[in-house]
Amino acid sequence: MDSSKPVITREAIPLLDTDVLRTFVAIAESGSFTRAAKQVFRTPSALSMQIKRLEEILGHVLFVREARHVRLTPEGEVLLGYGRRLLRLNEEAIQQFLAPSLQGRVSFGTSDDVGSRILPRVLAQFARSYPAVQVDVVVGSSQQNLERLDAGELDMVLITIGNDGQEWRGEVVHTEPLVWAGREGGIAANRSPLPVSLANHGCAWRRMALNALDDAHMSYRVAYTCDNCFGQEAAMLADLAVAPFPVSLVQSPLRKLDREGLPALPDYQIALVRSGSNPVNDALAGHVKEAFADLR
Repeated sequence: MDSSKPVITREAIPLLDTDVLRTFVAIAESGSFTRAAKQVFRTPSALSMQIKRLEEILGHVLFVREARHVRLTPEGEVLLGYGRRLLRLNEEAIQQFLAPSLQGRVSFGTSDDVGSRILPRVLAQFARSYPAVQVDVVVGSSQQNLERLDAGELDMVLITIGNDGQEWRGEVVHTEPLVWAGREGGIAANRSPLPVSLANHGCAWRRMALNALDDAHMSYRVAYTCDNCFGQEAAMLADLAVAPFPVSLVQSPLRKLDREGLPALPDYQIALVRSGSNPVNDALAGHVKEAFADLR
């Protein structure tokens, strides 16, 4: 054994204070000590002292301080993930003993691309916090789920904003770049006219992609039409077409097409639309919004 290295015992490991973690997360998410101070009802100087002490405990600088904002260092990015989970676990523990026990049923609608990213984690955490609540999930298009919500069949839905003929509704919970994607090493992006894989008429991704191609006067053909993003992914994997895709869903063997001269695509947004407020609906909505915050 190397006697020159300090031995860390269980008793020597410091505990992270939840109040300090809450401050750290607020600064990280707002990008500013001043804005975070308003959220936690303290002065910026008090927050600065907390973060200095936290950095001393961990032995790493957590923020890079710039002229008008702060950004996380790589070590800060790691702590942000831990901090969010620790604060959420603390909240669950308090709810388990102090919050009224929730019972009931909530019905939730989502599209497949959204559901595949957050639902497994949301449902698992929600079930641990509120085991007496039954959650029913319906997967469908944004328009279909809005119609179910208005008919009283669903309590809340996640929708993509900007679908053709769809009114602006709900609370924006996620914003993400839409990019062109294709198979790594594929040749679809080099074909003319450009073969594109799109969702059916009415989809916001479809509208954004076609508008961008038309504005760029680029020749294209709709080579593959499908009901969901898994169909678009299949076309890309087979190198039959390229497709507009959320950047977070572009994973190997797919890649973002940024050297092929394709027109830039705008960001797209996801909104949470609710039929009303009650303790069960509010609890699930809170878990959904936290899950999207973790994707940032």
